[in-house]
Amino acid sequence: MTRARSGPGRSTMNSSLAPPLHFAGGCQPHDSREWRAAIPALLGVICLAGLAGNACVVGLLLGNARRGKKPSLIHSLILNLSLADLLLLLFAAPLRAAAYSRSAWALGRFVCKTSDGFSHTCMAAKSLTTAVVAKACSMYARNPAKQVSIKPRTICAALLATWLVALVSSLPLWLFSTLRELGAGSPACLVAVPAPAREFMSVFVKLYPLLVFCAPLLCAFFYFWRAYGRCQRRGTKTQNLRNQIRSRRLTLMLLSAAVTLAVMWLPEWIAWLWVWHLTPAGPAPPEGFLALSQALMFAISSANPLIFLVMSEEFREGFKGLWKRLTLKKPLPATENSEIPAANSEVLPDSVPSPEPVTAEQEEEVPAAPQTLESLERKKEMPVFPDVEQFWHDREAAPDAQDNDPIPWEHEEQETVEGSC
Repeated sequence: MTRARSGPGRSTMNSSLAPPLHFAGGCQPHDSREWRAAIPALLGVICLAGLAGNACVVGLLLGNARRGKKPSLIHSLILNLSLADLLLLLFAAPLRAAAYSRSAWALGRFVCKTSDGFSHTCMAAKSLTTAVVAKACSMYARNPAKQVSIKPRTICAALLATWLVALVSSLPLWLFSTLRELGAGSPACLVAVPAPAREFMSVFVKLYPLLVFCAPLLCAFFYFWRAYGRCQRRGTKTQNLRNQIRSRRLTLMLLSAAVTLAVMWLPEWIAWLWVWHLTPAGPAPPEGFLALSQALMFAISSANPLIFLVMSEEFREGFKGLWKRLTLKKPLPATENSEIPAANSEVLPDSVPSPEPVTAEQEEEVPAAPQTLESLERKKEMPVFPDVEQFWHDREAAPDAQDNDPIPWEHEEQETVEGSC
């Protein structure tokens, strides 16, 4: 976003001075040390939270694709949103924080040339992707029981088209951003429009917000309204009702992300129109408003993963599983396993992994070891005398049949009759 100022240390405009300067890359000649410290700190917190959340979203979606699940159109578009957020938080936000921490531009000519154009390209790609995902949500809500089958090539072409449109729409910011010297040899990153392109730029600054902010979000809200209306129709079968509930939850989640984008991005466009339509005699926008509008724009990238976590059961379960894998998967050291005696192997918990695979023969031999040790100890403690051992040996070799006879009285009568005969 460009900034308009009359000189390196003033916040108001004077009609006797030259036309206002449009600062690019977030750099302004600050007079307040509080803003130099507060805005970089705020952007740092936003970066850390957003990078962690979007990395989890990207990891979950790529993990599902790796496990063989066919990527749907909506999941591919959510992945595109998260990748745009990661690009913003990795490259644009840290440079913007560094620019705000200094009173002069110290990041070089290349960063000055690409900073504003890169951030606007990513934000425009997010806005266009939101419109496409609203259309896909409307298609899904039309018949939730039927999968919308779209070829991967078509999905890739749609994603590539959004980035190309976003890049072309922000091309003037790539071309006209340059490094200039202001008074006392202090460099500044400016949007310097040459004289032949001033008429084009006056039209561009009016059409650009309509192209990348108003039109995509209006289309998105229209498709979300249609999708939510279709979700409200009750189905006759239980399966149709369940599909409609899932469709309504998906619609509300994506609608919440679109509303967050519109509300948190709106101050940046107010600052854009204020700066580019500023007259030499008019009041300049306050530094605090300009800085906070930039912070809100980057905070959108941190808000999207939170929305997915709160409103989507699928993402919530994925986050829980990822957290468990990161916190509970701790292998035991090898020294602890080697010190465990063989006699106590029966009482080990099931969660302890065995360091080596156990064969079927070893499994049969393991429980036999404690029994042999116990029998040896008993033999040592209780010696057996020869007479007693011979008695029990004869008894086991020739057991008495009467002990196992269920009707001994009948056999006794038979023996008595045979003896009398």
